[in-house]
Amino acid sequence: MSKIVATSVIRGAKQIFKEAETFLNKAIKEKGPEQKISFPETAFYLPMANALLGVKVETLKEALPILEHAKSLLPLDPSEKVWLPYLGDALNAGMSTLFCEEIIMALRYLYAQEPQKDCIGFFSDTIMRSLGIQLVDGRMAGFAAILGAAPDNKIAVEIVRGFQQRNILVFVGSSSNGRSIIDQLIEENVQMGWDNYIVPYGRDTLSGIYPLNWAIRSALTFGGIKPGQAEKCLLYTKERVFAFGLTLGPLDDLKYATGAGAINMGFPIIADTDIPEIKPSGITTYEALVKELDYKKIVQRCIEVRGVKVKVASVAIPVAYAAAFEGERVRKEQLHVEFGGKASAAFEFLSTNKENEVEDGKVEIIGPDVDALPAGAKSLPLAIIVDVYGRKMQRDFEPILERQVHRFVNYAMGLMHVGQRDMNWIRISKDAFAKGFRLKHIGVILHAMLHQEYSAIVDKIQVKLYTKAEDVDKLLGAAKKVFDERDSRIAGMTDESIDTYYSCLLCQSFAPNHVCVVTPERLGLCGAYSWLDAKASFEITPTGPNQPIPKGATLDAKLGQWENVNEFVRQKSNKSIDKVSMYSLMDSPQSSCGCFECILAIIPEVNGVMIVHRDFSGMTPCGMSFTTLAGSVGGGVQTPGFLGVGKLYIISKKFISAEGGLKRLVWMPKELKELLGDKLKKRCEEIGEPDLLERIADETVATTTDELSAYLEKVKHPVASLEPLM
Repeated sequence: MSKIVATSVIRGAKQIFKEAETFLNKAIKEKGPEQKISFPETAFYLPMANALLGVKVETLKEALPILEHAKSLLPLDPSEKVWLPYLGDALNAGMSTLFCEEIIMALRYLYAQEPQKDCIGFFSDTIMRSLGIQLVDGRMAGFAAILGAAPDNKIAVEIVRGFQQRNILVFVGSSSNGRSIIDQLIEENVQMGWDNYIVPYGRDTLSGIYPLNWAIRSALTFGGIKPGQAEKCLLYTKERVFAFGLTLGPLDDLKYATGAGAINMGFPIIADTDIPEIKPSGITTYEALVKELDYKKIVQRCIEVRGVKVKVASVAIPVAYAAAFEGERVRKEQLHVEFGGKASAAFEFLSTNKENEVEDGKVEIIGPDVDALPAGAKSLPLAIIVDVYGRKMQRDFEPILERQVHRFVNYAMGLMHVGQRDMNWIRISKDAFAKGFRLKHIGVILHAMLHQEYSAIVDKIQVKLYTKAEDVDKLLGAAKKVFDERDSRIAGMTDESIDTYYSCLLCQSFAPNHVCVVTPERLGLCGAYSWLDAKASFEITPTGPNQPIPKGATLDAKLGQWENVNEFVRQKSNKSIDKVSMYSLMDSPQSSCGCFECILAIIPEVNGVMIVHRDFSGMTPCGMSFTTLAGSVGGGVQTPGFLGVGKLYIISKKFISAEGGLKRLVWMPKELKELLGDKLKKRCEEIGEPDLLERIADETVATTTDELSAYLEKVKHPVASLEPLM
């Protein structure tokens, strides 16, 4: 490592250590050594210390050993013992920096100094899990942490948009010369937030620890690595978390020290200033520290140095197009025109047609376009009719392709799409309209993207867009009949009615030993993949993550065990799991990766089980919040009594049927009850317990086992009649 760089790293690390030491001593003096200390909504305490040192810091006094360890990593003098030309003492100083920054930020939370203005602050476990499916299915290619500010607002926006268009999540923060890129984006009215792939973490360099301790948690959450296994954690972040740092503006000692900590995790640093470079690889995949002075090349340089694999969709429309724009919202003041919602009738419908009935690439507008609105009008009715032909196309694939309308339309910058079928809602912004976006471009998007992702089953695609009310109403009546037929066809499928299940190995990019087995009556635990989805995926990509599993001989019908399923799971889990029960919570349950929508947990005191979804931040009767529970369940391991599931599994007839099914459920958050609504009520009626939903407790009546037990006895919950779980 350049002596100049090493000296700056060590000097910065010592400065940060001193700040942490002073702040911690102050807090102990003012609040006492037993004062609780924590970050919000995490089961990993101070995540960096927990992951790398195996320490659970819960009080101020428990942070003292971490501070001492950080001190031990600092060389006595910046000019001594620096291993040239490589990393040596400077890397130790970088690790010291991460431990100290984590302590400082936790203390700021204690003193209500975080999150900073217009910033998210600490990233919760919940958001990491909710983004899990995007991490593993390729929509999110990597992560950029930007520190500083660009020379001007235009360059700041161009850099961030460049990452967005490549589906790279961008953490923005820190500052240069008193100015932050956060302010530059705000001034340019750039929407920020998780949905937009732009996350403001903090306005100073010390807050750069937030993206880094978010990354280290992925090793514990998805990788099945135990706290304290430092080498495994750091290898995991290097090999599986495709992150890098981009510094904009002058580098000071604090940025050098924080950057050295990031390099320890395998994350290279790219700078826009004339700094000494560090070219040898090893700790990082390629170069550790490089410069790129040309802002037109800087995004691509970052991607090359980290080795991020990027897929950029080529769609001939006048606005930017990428998955990073999927969560963008078009607000009322930005609106040019909308379709559906409460404004007008709208729906989307995809169907299979004969070869001679489909002209590939044809897009027709029947009715007025968005540049011919009546005076003062802001809405139009809309029917999006997609006709496809393919030799391998099947009727069962139609709703799967149709659901992609939501995703594909949302990828266009300046467009918003909510819902599906006849409950959709589309908005086009003034900015998108000004850039030339018209209705035909929706057809262009669907034609290009359906071909790109479904070319194995679709040969020809045409799109018709109707904007006259009489046409929309007429077409909607016919579409609703097909919607009803599809629902009844899918609802009639059972695990017994088919002889082949499907795997989902998408999450193995993060959780190497996890295997999802998807059946007609049990969707993937992320909630995103049904049996039909997996079947279609296999047809599209025969060598992909969704592989057929012929069930083979039945070993245990009650538990849901089959010979071939067990053998498949054993092989694909790297021989870490010998058998799996599809219908049991207690006996060899399916493993969990970390992307689950909900967690099932046994409550032995009442002989029942509870379920909690990841958006619920409160306490549950088992004595743990969702984040604490999730810390025990993920990583591709089997945990009898605990299970990650998709929320729609609750209404399946196979829902923990080995343990008595829905009658075993004694507690769930009120919001989850409302989300499942009539579907859950109907399932209760089907099992002969029409008022069961009212007898299932929620947080309004019980958050402890004692409260839960009293409530269940009061309402005479049927769990009392079931055989013991243990």
